[in-house]
Amino acid sequence: MSGNEPVKKSLEEENHGGDHVEIKVQGMKSEPDTTPLRDLPWPMRIKRILVDYVLSLFIFIGFLYLFICSLSIMGSAFQLLGGKNAGQSLSNSELFSNPVAGVVLGVLATVLLQSSSTTTSIIITMTAAEILTVEQGIYMIMGANIGTSVTNTIVALGQIKDRDQFELAFSGATIHDMFNMLTVIILLPVEAATGYLRALTAAIVKSWNLETDKSKKQDLLKKLTKPLTDRIVRIDKKPIEKIAKGELSVSEARLLKATCDTEEIVANCTEVITPAAAINASNSTTVTMASATVSTTTSSGIVTALGSNVTDMANDTLPTRVVSCTKEVKIPCDYLFHGTSLSESAVGAILLVCSLLVLCIALVFMVKILTRLLQGRVAESVKSFVNAEFPGKAAYFTGYLAILIGAGLTILVQSSSVFTSAITPLVGLGIIDLERMYPLTLGANVGTTVTGILAALASNNIEPAIRVAMGHLFFNLTGIAVWFVIPKMRQPPIAAARLLGKTTAKYRWFAIAYIVVVFFLIPLALFGLSLAGWKVMVGVGTPICLIALSMILLKVLQRKCPDHLPEKFRTFHFLPRWMHSLEPLDKVFACVTKRLPCCSLSTAGNEDHDVSTDTTNSNSTNSGTSDSSTVSSPASYTESAV
Repeated sequence: MSGNEPVKKSLEEENHGGDHVEIKVQGMKSEPDTTPLRDLPWPMRIKRILVDYVLSLFIFIGFLYLFICSLSIMGSAFQLLGGKNAGQSLSNSELFSNPVAGVVLGVLATVLLQSSSTTTSIIITMTAAEILTVEQGIYMIMGANIGTSVTNTIVALGQIKDRDQFELAFSGATIHDMFNMLTVIILLPVEAATGYLRALTAAIVKSWNLETDKSKKQDLLKKLTKPLTDRIVRIDKKPIEKIAKGELSVSEARLLKATCDTEEIVANCTEVITPAAAINASNSTTVTMASATVSTTTSSGIVTALGSNVTDMANDTLPTRVVSCTKEVKIPCDYLFHGTSLSESAVGAILLVCSLLVLCIALVFMVKILTRLLQGRVAESVKSFVNAEFPGKAAYFTGYLAILIGAGLTILVQSSSVFTSAITPLVGLGIIDLERMYPLTLGANVGTTVTGILAALASNNIEPAIRVAMGHLFFNLTGIAVWFVIPKMRQPPIAAARLLGKTTAKYRWFAIAYIVVVFFLIPLALFGLSLAGWKVMVGVGTPICLIALSMILLKVLQRKCPDHLPEKFRTFHFLPRWMHSLEPLDKVFACVTKRLPCCSLSTAGNEDHDVSTDTTNSNSTNSGTSDSSTVSSPASYTESAV
């Protein structure tokens, strides 16, 4: 088959020893050359090293750069689309007296701004300006922690084409969500009842001698991405802060930058020379008339004597001369959308579509290059190294090393979203296990708090600002203490993320539904209930929580000790089908999208995803047909992928 002919896929089975099943795709080589490097002549060795490894690595770095830049532009797009509304929602500080409303507004603001760093900086600025209290700021920081995980969840959609990769990638992305949500569920009532984080941060800050440091910057990653992103769009975040403070109306705010720099230029100025008779010889005076300013070297008494008559004296009696002077001039920005006639919302929509397109393209090529590079023994070696454990009893501390690595890399790039989004495809490829992704994500949560601490150190009213920033840090550290220190406590977030991955692999539309429901509909519903008052929230929320806890308890009993349950309650089939299965919804989506091949998100076929089905039972049931499923499954899912 020539390289110009269309690639034709066919599955061929080759049994080695009766057990191994290998899938080959004609026209596409999974391994360019299986000959070991040491067996090749030197010219071929050099060619393989330069082409297969060095060139591929440089191409991968290029697509990684585009991937990171597309994340930055996507964040700018969301700010243009929802930044003003986010600032306006933050301006009503009376709403934040309700802890639930504070958390929800933190979630929505971060989702709209696509940056927990921006949301955190605004919250800290408002706290320093005493618009928010420390208590309100801490509640909103909790919500920002949840909202920031939407980015890598969106990135996981880039691997939706391959069922197995999508399952792993979505699990790796949503483990961030699960940890943040479970930590908020634990700490929100504790903080509301005891003021744990407020008291802890107050005690710590009281013992410090803090001084404002305006030199703190957070531009480590931006120095690499700005050369490209600044040529496309430049966002001014100050109007969002002013809207949040109530200093600027939404109609007057302009987020697209007009001027980006200042420059000193040399200009001609008129200098007025005072006569020696009018001024004491020891205090000679020179008055420069430029830009409606008067500069003088005389004493304050002489300036007062001259007063407002300087211009008249210059025009009538005093001699003048032209001299060179410097003026500060603002330089207009030079980027693609500068001076456009389009509205900011239209620019944001265009940037959002383009950034998502570039992000998906970059992600697809990154995955292909990694798949090409990490094959056979190389893949096994890399996977073994990344997921290795310390020997013996020291294995317990391996996760803590991963937390330190995640925190360090996040501090380096100053963005937890960029770090977690960059390693999500590696989880999809199976290079990083879900158990290793978990501590890396926890480290990213800790590392991103450094941005808030730096912003607090640069504020004028440093004490309340640093308390909110430290509250963010100890919120994550407390979550780690609850959900990581004890090995068995690591299972709930990992198991929940794995269940979401299995569900999205079976029902593709569930991934989009998850993002919409978890990051928009549920926060909006909670916000509406919080506005109605505590009585309404308790009246509506208590039954829902009791039902949810009952279902969780029943599920645990079904898995652990089903013999102790009545036969009727050993499965969820006693409930209506739509309450324990996604099959009815899947049929609805199938009917809607069957005429749109590009949107065929339903891949369940005749299978039924039942929440009462035990994973171990399904594995034992399918063990006899593992060989056939190995061949047929990739084809069936690839054909119906997005």
